[in-house]
Formats: sequence, structure tokens, C-alpha cells
Amino acid sequence: MKYTQLGRTGLKVSRLVLGTMNFGPQTDEADSHAIMDAALDTGIDFFDTANVYGWGENKGRTEEIIGNWFAKGGERRDKVVLATKVYGNMAADGDAWPNHDKLSALNIRRAVDASLKRLQTDYIDVYQFHHIDRSTSFEEIWQAIDVLVQQGKILYAGSSNFPGYKIAQANEIAARRGGTIGLVSEQCLYNLAERRAEMEVIPAAQEYGLGVIPWSPLHGGLLGGVIKKEVQGGRRASGRAADTLADPTSRAQIQAYEDLLEKHGIEPGEAALAWLLTRPGVTGPIVGPRTAEQLESAVRASELELSDELLTSLDEIFPGPGPSPEAFAW
Repeated sequence: MKYTQLGRTGLKVSRLVLGTMNFGPQTDEADSHAIMDAALDTGIDFFDTANVYGWGENKGRTEEIIGNWFAKGGERRDKVVLATKVYGNMAADGDAWPNHDKLSALNIRRAVDASLKRLQTDYIDVYQFHHIDRSTSFEEIWQAIDVLVQQGKILYAGSSNFPGYKIAQANEIAARRGGTIGLVSEQCLYNLAERRAEMEVIPAAQEYGLGVIPWSPLHGGLLGGVIKKEVQGGRRASGRAADTLADPTSRAQIQAYEDLLEKHGIEPGEAALAWLLTRPGVTGPIVGPRTAEQLESAVRASELELSDELLTSLDEIFPGPGPSPEAFAW
């Protein structure tokens, strides 16, 4: 496994990030523990979760599964760079209460203590804002984060789903406050089929020294050989992938992608991950395996070298927007 620095920090992380969103809803606790053990065995040390994972009445369940895994010992916690998120309301559906969500100092304080309890740890390496909070100033947010850092409950702060201007705003206010390192990472939707992040988000992240952590690297399964699986009678596309394939032009684009990779003898899902690892500013994509086999495929992708010819062909099938402001100004 290869490693890199997380943005401008001294924190060294694996180039693949283990996403845990499936732990609980789709993968039971025993299998989740087995996947985390296998991830460590392959050298993956960066684990990502969120307080709301588990969803519905089971919000927090994913953090509990991870916490039970840490409790097994064996230096599991010491070997892991742990990232979780705050923003969503943690009350059972229909029982929302004021100040139990978003990024007020009150909710940040409440949420981090609850996450630490579920995770059975005394600190979180990267505490991430799951979404922007339009009603809370960054002065208040950074004051709350500074207290948590001083208490030793978190080490760094990151963002998720932030537009470029909010990344800039957050870090400019952090700089003015002094003594606050600001955001060190940004999780965003980014993959071959969805490259809008290249317009503003990734340039802002690079300018301010944030590591970029792409989520949905296969775009909901669309880039994982979905047409081939349909033809072979396997799992049919659903959600975002099914909606995209319903459009004839988009289906032809995905077919061209799969045909290209079949010509090169490369699995589509592995190529999609490998492509992200070539992109400027990317720390590592989040992979969310439901099985050990899916984890093994992701690890193979991290070792895959894509030729210049193949990279050019992928750009022709999925052209990016180009650099800004030229992409929209000229």
C-alpha cells in the first residue's frame, strides 16, 4: 500500500480510504470486523465513517460496530487514522429537536462526545463537517473546534460536500483567528463520470492545502462494469446508475467505457479507482466494500498503472470541464 500526506498536515494516510457506510445496513458486524481486519492487513490505515451511518432508527450503529472492533485490541485503534462526521440530526426519524443537528457549538460539543462513546476511543483524528451550515458562522465553528483540539478529543478538522468558496471562507477565517489550522481535507463527489469538482472545489482545496477525498468513486456502481453485469445476468443497476443508463446517450458512453477497458484487459471498477489516484490533489478515494472480494479488487486498483494512451482515451469518453475560469469564461 502506498501512503501520502493528508493535505498540508504531517499526517500520513493510505491512498485508499476504507468507507464504512455499509457496515450495519448491508454488512453485519462480524463481516464488517473481518473487512476492517483485512484492510489493516493490506496496509489501509485511513477509515471514514459518520455519526448518522446506520440510518433511520439505527443512526450511530456504524460507529458502534467500529468501536466494538477497536475494543478487540491488537493495536487496532493505534494503527487507524479515524475520520467521522457531524451535521445530521441523530434523533430517531420524526423526533427531531432544535439544536440536535448542524454545526452550532452546542451540537458539535454534543455530537463529538456521543461519537467518542460509540467509537470507544478518546480521540478522533479527522472530525469532518458533513455539510455546510448556512446559519452558523465559522467564527463559532472554529471556537468549538479549538476547544475540542485543546481537550485532545480531535486532532484535525475536515469538510465534506463544501463548495469552493466555503473552503476559502472557512480557512480565511481560521487564519484571521490565529492558532487554528483550519480545514485539512475535503470529501467530495468526484469520479470519471462526475467531474464538476474540478471547476472550483479541487482548485480551492489545492490552494489551501486540503487533501481531496473523493466519495462514490464508481458513481453508484455506474463505473463498475454495470452493463456487462446486466448482460451476464448479474446484479442489475439501481439508483443513480439505473437513472443514467435509462438515457440512450449516457448508456452509449458507459458502453464505450466498458469496451475500452475490455480491450485493455482491465476491470472497469479498478480502472475508475486507479484514474482517481492519478488526479492532482487527490489523497485517496473512499472505497466502501460490502465483501472481502470487493476490498481485494480495490487494493488491486491501487497498484494499477494506467498508460498515457488509456488516460487520454478515458478523457475522450468522459471529458472534464477544464480549468476555471477558462472553462466557463472563454
